[in-house]
Formats: sequence, structure tokens, C-alpha cells
Amino acid sequence: MLPKERILDTVSVLFHKQGYNATGINQIIEEAKVAKASFYQHFKSKEDLCVAFLNQRHDYWFNELEKFTVNEKDSKLKILASFDFLIFMNQKENFRGCSFLNILSEIASDNVKVLSVIQSHKFDLRKYFKNILNDEILAAHVYLLFESSIVESQLFKSNDLIEQSKKIIQSLIL
Repeated sequence: MLPKERILDTVSVLFHKQGYNATGINQIIEEAKVAKASFYQHFKSKEDLCVAFLNQRHDYWFNELEKFTVNEKDSKLKILASFDFLIFMNQKENFRGCSFLNILSEIASDNVKVLSVIQSHKFDLRKYFKNILNDEILAAHVYLLFESSIVESQLFKSNDLIEQSKKIIQSLIL
């Protein structure tokens, strides 16, 4: 694996386990087994590393969501499958939660560089639901249920609210 990939894999684990602020560059360099010069060749700062990590996470997450829901042609079933995807990810990642919201809670409010990546990810998720439903208000409602399900499932290490959200959605769109 190339140094840049090792660094990104390492921060994926460390940001999840320790958080963004508690993870230092020296620890990343040591655990990724890269030279300091190699780190700075790829990333000028921890902030730039965070942006790269979030961009990579965005691509990974949406690719996995698409693979998980691709066989559902009916829009209503595709929405429900999207919530099943959350359950799948919780099982796969042990209720990791949303990497974007986790980092949002740690960055300074004036960190526009990282904030814009987080906002872009959330905008794309809202657009995902809007494209499926072709109804902006209904899509916003589904998006809010989806986001709250992520947070609550992380908080309580349970998929119960996701299942409840699916029932609410069935009453809204079926």
C-alpha cells in the first residue's frame, strides 16, 4: 500500500477511535509507518488530511449505499433499503456513526475548509433522496429521519430508531 493510502487508512481508524482533535500528526505518521517528509509531501496540514479523509469517506459511503440499493427499482422500496443500509453499516462498523458529524462536533466554527466538505456531503444526501422521491418536502422529511437515525443509533448502539423510522416512512410514502 502506498504511503498516502496508509495514512488515510490510519486516520480512518484513529479519527473514529480517538476523535479528530485527540489524534496527532506524529501518531498518524508512526502508525501509518511513513516518514514525516512523506506525510507532508501528501498533506500540508492536519486540516488538509481531514479534507482528504472526508472526501474519501464520502466516495466510499455513497458507493456502498448505491451498491446496497441498486436492485430496488421502486422508489419507495429504495428509500426503505437506504435505511436498511444504515443497519448494515452499523453492524459492519460497530455503530461508528457519521464521520462527518463526528468531525463537525470537533472543528472550530470558522473552519470553512472542513465545514464545506461536510456540508457538501449532507447536500448530496439530501439530493439523493430528492432524486428518488421527486418531492422536495417529502425528501426533506426522509432526510431528517435518516440523519436522526444515524445519530440515535450511534448514541444508543441500537438500530431500534432506524426500524421506527422505516415504519414512519411507510406511512408517509406507501
